[in-house]
Amino acid sequence: MRILLRVRGWAKLVGLAVAAVVVAQLLVRTATPSLALGEAAPPLALADLEGRPLALQSLRGRVVLVNFWATWCAPCLEEIPELTEAWREQRGRCLEILGVAEESGSPAEVAEFARRHAIPYPLVLDRDGKAAADWRVPGYPRSYLVDREGRVQRVFDGALSRRRLEEATAPYLAAAGACPGT
Repeated sequence: MRILLRVRGWAKLVGLAVAAVVVAQLLVRTATPSLALGEAAPPLALADLEGRPLALQSLRGRVVLVNFWATWCAPCLEEIPELTEAWREQRGRCLEILGVAEESGSPAEVAEFARRHAIPYPLVLDRDGKAAADWRVPGYPRSYLVDREGRVQRVFDGALSRRRLEEATAPYLAAAGACPGT
């Protein structure tokens, strides 16, 4: 009987702890202001999985989805095949996806994850969380649609479907002008 009471006590304590974490996440998400639509995207220059520098600035002239994610994040795993499909179908039309891995381990661990999940688009590592702070990322996944001039046009919280991404990018991809590197 004592053991049963202890188990119930621990179960209540664990339940309260989980509830506190959920409430804290909700407060953080609502307290973190998003980037203003139409404003210039914050600088983003990080190392890719091979240690080479990659800057968002180098993708100017393309429509870029900057996708903050983590290997342990279930909604992130859900959206990877959708983003992969969209990237493959729209890349020739000037769409780039830049995955920013957060809280996900070493470059080798993220590279292995990317290989297992067949992620074809470029990935960079935000090892110190500075980029996430600069972009005001309250949780994962969070994606920002950046137009050809480098302005944030849309912000997406949660898993992003291929259809939703294609609908959001259509007006920006249809804009006149040649795509750099094509």
